[in-house]
Amino acid sequence: MDYLQGMQNAIRYIEDNITEKLDYDTIAKQAYVSSFHFQRAFSILCGFTLGEYIRNRRLTLAGMDLLSGNAKVLDVAIKHGYDSPDSFAKAFTRFHGIPPSSAKMEGVHLKSVAPLKITFKLEGGSTMDYRIESKEAFTVLGSVRQFDSETSYGQIPKYWDEHFTNGGTEHVCGMFGICYDLKDGSRLFNYMIADTYDGSSTIPAGYETKKIPAKMWVVFPTVLRELQNVNTKIWNEWMPNCREYEMDGDFNIEMYTGDEEGNCEIWFPVRKK
Repeated sequence: MDYLQGMQNAIRYIEDNITEKLDYDTIAKQAYVSSFHFQRAFSILCGFTLGEYIRNRRLTLAGMDLLSGNAKVLDVAIKHGYDSPDSFAKAFTRFHGIPPSSAKMEGVHLKSVAPLKITFKLEGGSTMDYRIESKEAFTVLGSVRQFDSETSYGQIPKYWDEHFTNGGTEHVCGMFGICYDLKDGSRLFNYMIADTYDGSSTIPAGYETKKIPAKMWVVFPTVLRELQNVNTKIWNEWMPNCREYEMDGDFNIEMYTGDEEGNCEIWFPVRKK
């Protein structure tokens, strides 16, 4: 299936089931990618997380329900997935700027987030350097922490700062930053600050090993200051226009050379379609 069409199918599925319990794995299946890659792509392409989008669409529709009918606040709260009137009132007030009890008042202003329509476009024929490379399985040693995809973009840099500040480089210099093992049906995934490991040294307390399987990888060389820009272009330009390869596994690896120029690479596992 076309990448663009798959993403739009996922958005349509969300809209068709917006008042139901939405499972991230099921949403991602509409786009024929894993939940891991779908959530990362969604955040990069849209500028907000999947959870934020669902929450804002539900609050938009909740405001319309209260404004246009005689629905009770409790009924609207339950309809849009809130367990209690208090949690609904807090979310509603943060989003709309007024409590739900005021939504029926004449002349009130409510906020609205329209359904997404995802489109991709190339401007100026920009160039991306990449290579396809087969790598044997290898093992890494690192420090692991679990992150929520809703907040990971802000929290992972803090994790790196903590690693360097607290003397983590005594055991792991930080050759790799590895995202893996999204928990089924959730937003949680593991992130490891790691180096290659040959098995000859004792594993320090608080550290663990991870075997990276033999894979074919698409490798995008870049520099630190352009890392996020390249990540965006991968999902916005390279993936939609790639006809030969598709994602193959829930890994996203950043490899850092540690040189003065800040050279680094982004790796994604792929396979021939």
